[in-house]
Amino acid sequence: MSRKKRVFVSFDYDNDRRLKDFVIGQARLSDSPFEIIDHSLKEAAPEQNWETKAHSAIARSDIVLVMVGPNTHKAQGVLKEVQMARDLDKQIVQVIGYRNGGYTAVPNAGRLYRWNWDNLKQLLS
Repeated sequence: MSRKKRVFVSFDYDNDRRLKDFVIGQARLSDSPFEIIDHSLKEAAPEQNWETKAHSAIARSDIVLVMVGPNTHKAQGVLKEVQMARDLDKQIVQVIGYRNGGYTAVPNAGRLYRWNWDNLKQLLS
């Protein structure tokens, strides 16, 4: 069996924290081809060195998964993480986090996909 892909999850911390928890739950499924590198801010106030920690986690990842909510395309932390992933030549996948509503893709993060288990397994394997 091949090694699971290491995935860094980027999300709008102020509005969409629960999306990360849902993805972590899916990573624990027995047929999951990926595991989550869990770097996220633990408090509402950003850590002083969060960018260094995020850069390190992204460097260790195989794929950066952007979970897209209504305001993700404007979230400064997400935009910085996407740029870090680009600088490190990491694959970026962005997935719509909710069923209803219109969502704007995060700039420079590639195509926007619907979130379902089949898509995640294919995109993150």
